[in-house]
Amino acid sequence: MGRFRREMYEDYARQHFGEYTDDENYNAAYRRVKRLKRFYSHLKIFLIVNIIIIVSSLTRDNFNEGMDFSGLTEWHTYSTAFFWGIGLLAHALSVFGTDWFFGSDWEKRKIQKYMEKDAANKNKWE
Repeated sequence: MGRFRREMYEDYARQHFGEYTDDENYNAAYRRVKRLKRFYSHLKIFLIVNIIIIVSSLTRDNFNEGMDFSGLTEWHTYSTAFFWGIGLLAHALSVFGTDWFFGSDWEKRKIQKYMEKDAANKNKWE
């Protein structure tokens, strides 16, 4: 059964060249680029929708008479941008945030620390 799955994987990889390979570094970089691309799409939609909301608040009541800037001081004009901005910030932290808090080699250093600690505990009772 394992060989059948491997053949299916290789067939899929040939059809979708560039998406999946055996190289773990490439796969990790590919996933990171996809996450980055989704974030930039999210940011683009955020900007477009909120610009439309702000412009529509300027022409809401007086479409034929021109712009009314009194809508810029009302909370409902910016409430969507505010709450959606919180979600966008969370998305940005999920894409960019891991290196900010832990550093690029934090995981390797922690694994090494725990391996050394376990080795010291094994030698302690021998």
